[in-house]
Amino acid sequence: QVQLVESGGGEVQAGDSLRLSCVASGLTFRIHGMGWFRQAPGNERELVARITSGGGIRNYADFVKGRFTISRDNDQNAVYLQMNSLQPEDTAVYYCPACLSGRKYWSQGTQVSVST
Repeated sequence: QVQLVESGGGEVQAGDSLRLSCVASGLTFRIHGMGWFRQAPGNERELVARITSGGGIRNYADFVKGRFTISRDNDQNAVYLQMNSLQPEDTAVYYCPACLSGRKYWSQGTQVSVST
């Protein structure tokens, strides 16, 4: 059974930082691309960042470039999202899907709330 367990969400103020972690089990982590998506109330789920299986290629949504960094540790079966300079518009539930050949496994999501 595939499990993706997140941690690190919470409530912060504008300008603060958070680091999200997502640990995977039940799959061969090192061959899966990983991503971070988010969904705010009333909005569709959107891509935040993604990283290839080996970590060599990273892509970011324009709205987080320069502020967020995605990374992974294949020995720990983990992917991370370092979020700096958080803004209220970053408030959302964050998810970390594992992707392989078009199939995605989704995590349960973790809430990030940013106040002014």
